[in-house]
Amino acid sequence: MNIRVRTAGLATILDLDGTLKLGKDEEAFRSQVQQTVDGGCTHLAINLAGVSDIDSSGIGSLVKAFTMLKRGGGKCTFFSPNKRVTMLLKMVRLDNVLDICEDEATALARV
Repeated sequence: MNIRVRTAGLATILDLDGTLKLGKDEEAFRSQVQQTVDGGCTHLAINLAGVSDIDSSGIGSLVKAFTMLKRGGGKCTFFSPNKRVTMLLKMVRLDNVLDICEDEATALARV
C-alpha cells in the first residue's frame, strides 16, 4: 500500500494505491490515519481510486477512520471507489453509513 498525503484547504487527502487487506497494508493505512489525526487534522478525504482490492479488515479500517474523526468533531469522506470496492461496501450496507462521493471535488465540498 502506497499512501500519498496532500492538503487542499482545510482537508488532508490520503491517496491510497494498492490493496487494503489484513496485514501490513491495512496496518500502514491505520497508522497513517492515526498520524494524521494526531497531527491535528479534523477533515480527512480518502481517495479510494487506487484501491484494487479490499477485505473485511480493510473495510473495518475505513469504518474506524470515519468513526475516529466523527467522534473528534471532524469529518471523513471517501471518494472515487472502483466498482469492486463500491460493490463490497454496498454488500455490507456501509454505502449509506460512510460518506462516499464520486469524485474529489464533491468530497472536498463536504469536508
